Amino acid sequence: MTTNPSTPSSSSITQQPMHAASVPVLVHMLSALKGVLAKGEAHATEHKIDPAVMLQARLHITMFPLIRQVQIATDFAKGIVARLAGAEVPVWADHEADFAGLYARLDQTIAYLQAFDAPALQGSESRAIVLMPATPRERHFDGQTYLLHYGLPQFFFHVTTAYDILRHHGVPVGKRDYMGVS
Repeated sequence: MTTNPSTPSSSSITQQPMHAASVPVLVHMLSALKGVLAKGEAHATEHKIDPAVMLQARLHITMFPLIRQVQIATDFAKGIVARLAGAEVPVWADHEADFAGLYARLDQTIAYLQAFDAPALQGSESRAIVLMPATPRERHFDGQTYLLHYGLPQFFFHVTTAYDILRHHGVPVGKRDYMGVS
């Protein structure tokens, strides 16, 4: 059986389940998203589409454009891991205006996530997570529920929507690209 080096082994999942279910998964999908964006940029160049038009593309008028989907995906990735580790969630300005800016943001997010080793998330399954405190939308989770039922679904929604926007606009990407499989 061949294993992907970014896929955690079963022993690491058993020993550090919160880390194994978060950091490597988020890093892998952000890396795959970077590859999908690169194909989008190449498609825009090849077909003489203004990259700004591609970055502002959306599936529906009520949905965020591609550039915002990537920003939100990175926000969820760093927020998930920071909250699980009990760290302050870093706030980054959403100033990206081109593909290069998005690649840099993805790289920054991946580096941030990789700074958290397994011990940093040890015991986080029971950590109290409070979102939007002191507002009418305040929500309470334990770490495991937050990760599995809120954080990861939100993250995957935005990664998938970014992929779908590019696919909808003619970029030749498929499931292997989305999954980051070569």
